Order: sequence, then C-alpha cells, then structure tokens
Amino acid sequence: MLCVLTRTMVKAGMMKSPGLVKPVSVTKVAGRYLAHQEGLPKLPLPALQQTCERYLTALEPIVEEEELKHTRELVTKFQMPGGVGERLQMGLVHRAQKMENWLSDWWLQTAYLDYRMPVVIHSSPGVVLPRVEFNDRQGQMRYAAKLIAGVLDFKTMIDNETLPVEHLGGKPLCMNQYYQVLSSCRIPGIKRDSVVNYAQSKRPPTHITVVHNFQFFVLDVYNSDGTPLTVDQIYNQLEKIWNSSLQTNKEPIGILTSNHRNSWGKAYNNLIKDKTNKESVRAIQKSIFTICLDAPMPRVSDEMYRSRAAVQMLHGGGSRWNSGNRWFDKTLQFIIGEDGSCGAIYEHAPAEGPPIIALIDHVVEYTRKSEMVRTPMVPLPMPRKLRFNITPEIKQDIEDAKQNMNIMVHDLDMRVAVFSHFGKNFPKSQKMSPDAFIQIALQLAYYRMYKRCCATYESASLRMFRLGRTDTIRSASIDSARFVKAMDDPIVPSTEKVSLMEKAVRAHRGYTDMAIRGQAIDRHLLGLKLQAIEDLSALPEIFMDTSYAVALHYNLSTSQVPSKTDCVMCFGPVVPDGYGVCYNPMESHINFAVSAFNSCADTNAARMAHSLEDALLDMRGLLEQTPKAKL
Repeated sequence: MLCVLTRTMVKAGMMKSPGLVKPVSVTKVAGRYLAHQEGLPKLPLPALQQTCERYLTALEPIVEEEELKHTRELVTKFQMPGGVGERLQMGLVHRAQKMENWLSDWWLQTAYLDYRMPVVIHSSPGVVLPRVEFNDRQGQMRYAAKLIAGVLDFKTMIDNETLPVEHLGGKPLCMNQYYQVLSSCRIPGIKRDSVVNYAQSKRPPTHITVVHNFQFFVLDVYNSDGTPLTVDQIYNQLEKIWNSSLQTNKEPIGILTSNHRNSWGKAYNNLIKDKTNKESVRAIQKSIFTICLDAPMPRVSDEMYRSRAAVQMLHGGGSRWNSGNRWFDKTLQFIIGEDGSCGAIYEHAPAEGPPIIALIDHVVEYTRKSEMVRTPMVPLPMPRKLRFNITPEIKQDIEDAKQNMNIMVHDLDMRVAVFSHFGKNFPKSQKMSPDAFIQIALQLAYYRMYKRCCATYESASLRMFRLGRTDTIRSASIDSARFVKAMDDPIVPSTEKVSLMEKAVRAHRGYTDMAIRGQAIDRHLLGLKLQAIEDLSALPEIFMDTSYAVALHYNLSTSQVPSKTDCVMCFGPVVPDGYGVCYNPMESHINFAVSAFNSCADTNAARMAHSLEDALLDMRGLLEQTPKAKL
C-alpha cells in the first residue's frame, strides 16, 4: 500500500521549554526564508545495490524463507549490470539533477492527492490537548479568542520570515512546511485532488473561518491598519457569531468533506455550480485557518475522557454530534468544545506533525499568558455568515456523507492511554534512545499478541534536505525479531536477553540515522517504481512480488511526535487489520494513542495498549534485574 500516512518522528531543535517561540528579529527580514532554503543540500539518491541489499535484509523478519528465496532471485535479476534496475536508476539520477527535490512532488501526489479514501481517520491526524477548565460558552469563547490571537502571533513570524530555524544534530532543517499550513486547503477532484495556498498571493487572506452549529462565518482578524485584532476584539466577534447561529436545524454542509474523495469530488462540482455556494466555499478555502466551536460530547468516565476527546478531534463523533461542524479539507482546524475538550485536526498533504505541533505548542503557551491590557472597544463589522443554497441533489449528497461518516465512526476503535510508570527519563538512564526503546516495546507487544513480526512503519524526517518530507524507519529488524522471540523464552538467560535488547535498540537507532540522512529504502523503491510507470515500461517483477506487498502492509503504522505540551497526536490504521500508534514521550510519562478497526476481529486497541504497557514494564524489569544492566 503506497498511500501510507507520513509523520515526522524527529524532534525539532529550536524549542526552548518553557516559553513562547521568539522571533529572530523585531522587524521583517525579507528574503531570509529563500536564502535559508537555497543553502540546504538536495535530497540524495541512494545507490541501487545498497537499496537492494537493505531491502532483502528488511524482509527477513517479516517474510517466509521460501518467499524470500524467490525475492532474492528477482532482486538479483533487477540489479544486474545493464538491467532494468540500472536503467530506472539512471532515470532517477537525471530527475534528481534537474529538480529541487526528486521525490517531493511524487510523494505529495502518491501518498495524498491520488489517495481516494476519506481524509477523515484514514489520512488526517488529530491532536488532543489537555482539557481546559471551562464549562460554559463564555469560557469557550474566551479560550477560542486567546487561541486565535496565539495563531496570529505565530503567523507574524511566518509572514516576517523571523521564525527561528530548527536544527537537528547541529544541521539546519527545511522550514518550507511552516509556509504551507496557513491559508491553504485541499481541493477535491474526481480522480485526483489538489492543494491551494493563498498565503503568497498578492492579497493574502485576512480572515479565518468560524463554524458553530454547522454554520460557517468569515471573521476578519486584522484591523484596517494591518494589526491583528486583540483577544477582546476577537471575543466580541465570536459572541456575535454564537448569537446568530443558535439554530441547529441547518444542513451540515461541512460533512460533505468527510466522504470518499471521488464522491466528494462529484458533489463538489455540483455544489459550486451555484454562484453563492462557490463564493462561500472559496471563502473557507482562502481562510487562514478554521475554528470549530463544538457542542458538548456525551459524558464519559475520566478514564475514557482522552479516548473520547481523540475521536472528537479525528471525526467529531458522527452526524448527530460534531462531524458536520468541520471542513475536513482545510489544512488546519482548531476544535474547542463547550465542555473543555480542545485540540486540532490537520489535512496531511501540506505538512507533517512537528511543524503543526510547534505551532500548537506556541499557541497553548500563548493562551496561558495573563492579559494585562483591556482594549478600547472600537465597533467592528458583523462577521459575515456564509450562505449555501441546498438543492435536493446536494441534500442527498449530505445524507450519503452522513451515513458513510457514521459507518466510519462506529468502525474506529480508539484508545488513548497515559503510561505513567516512566517516560523518556528511564531509557536515557540506560543510555538508550527513548524512541528506539518504545519501538522495540511495540515489536514485543505485537509479537506477544500475534506470535509473528509484522511490517512496521515509523516516519523519519528528511527535513535536513530541501523540501524534504519523510522516509520509513522499518522498526521490525532481524535484531528486534531475535529479541522478541527470546524475551519470553525461559531457557534464554537474562543477560543474553539484555544483550539482544541492546542490539535491537542500537539497530533501530542505526536505521533511524540512515533514514534521516536520506539513505533508507522505501522512498527510493517508490521512485524506481514510479520511474518505470513514467517511462511507460513494464513494471519490474520485484514490485509485483508477494514480498513487496507484505513489506508495504503496515500492521503497525507508528509515529513519535514529541511536544512541550502534554498532548498526543492520533490517527487511524493504514490497513484494515492494522494499528495506528502515535506517542509523545514526556520526561516521566508517555502519552499513547492506539487505533484499530472494529470490523477486524483480530485487532483491539485496548488490548494493544495493555500489551504495550506490559512490554515497557517487562523491558524495564529485565534491565533493572539483570546484573549487566547495572554495570
């Protein structure tokens, strides 16, 4: 499956906790962004033989020996001198010479814009923020106003090109994604989608979209002199919106964006035939971002609160609740529930998780600032309500989208858990990478449940390179397989188990380093396949091989998205019988979000979360009880 989700796992180096992101200059630094980008190296193209060798190594723990023997023959034939692999590699070399990034356009199309499943659950990640203490609409409005002001504060650094450059291992990272998340939107097509970004237009947008009770409003967030509205001004405008959208009997036009992309593409073309509808849709697409003021969700126990908040962020709870209170094509939507549940959802095509989380960290910190000044009240115009003319055909499209959304809602099995026994502090005390430690625990948890190793996806940032997106860290390795098989074997001595664990952790760390240097295998293999398609030549046998299908069937799709804020990102599985696992390792605890599909009898999110907790505890216990670990 090529359309796997991609989420960057490497933590950015710019943040200094606690505190807000500080601009590098108090005034605009024109041209700074371009100068920085041009100074970044281009994405390398790995050697063909290297990728072929590493591909076979990656297959060992997940493919049966008989199948692997056949694949070795295909790979040998593929990389023969003067053979098809060499010809395709030369095509990639020419592509890399003439393009800024040989992969990024292909990846955007293949992973996102060609992907036809709904963006809801299948593609767009949600973010669950810590619960905010308010239980009425005034508290909700006040928090929303502060949040909007915080985003505008961050936007000023983007506009002025004064956002601090992030670094990894002392090397500067590509900052392009920060310039894609505001004033942008996905546009549905019948067979392929597109993305528009209005931030660089001659007249950049000065409004956001606010949606309440399924009704959309344009809220201008800048004064006539170009200064952003203050928190007080925004609050008053939000009050006006609330008071003029009290009826809930409106058609939830936004739910159309949750449908299968081909169905939504057809409905979209029908919707915008009407001039009023087209203008309203365009206003949403052009807006800087969207604020969703949600009705309260059904009450649940404190233990289940985070899991329920996660599904509210991912899909809104269904047509009876808040799923119509969204425009899922919008790149960035902040969700603020009347009951204090808050978070965000983002359309994945323009960016990975870390730029979104960096923005959110800044905004959360901003909302905690005490307000020292009260604004003199200058009358502001009423926010403009967006009108939609609903024909019988559009109404039917809405009903279809409601039904499909409710099916998806019932199928998603989500469990958000806080692992409170330790955080990244423990692996660090053992001189182990916290991310590698968690990934090996995931391998152990899965092996204990299914008695086999599976293809595992973890995203690695390619942002050391110009326009870099991600490659895959393959967490299931020969070393991880040896460890998980030995862990519960009473015959294997504890000292040997510790040694195997350390090797598995080192192997993961090694693959991660290789991936962020642009030397992993998955994007290179994808490039070779797409080059063959572009050349209109027959698809090489290695891409029609069972092993390749197994390698891309990610039963575990995972991502580390670290944050200063005590939050967690969440997303759906990428295969019907798989899990989506995202985690945020804090100093002394770890936030996990685990998803599965109820329609698969073999998967269960709560069971996986418990198995993961046991694996982490057992690995710590092994290290603490084994003499070698104390040396």
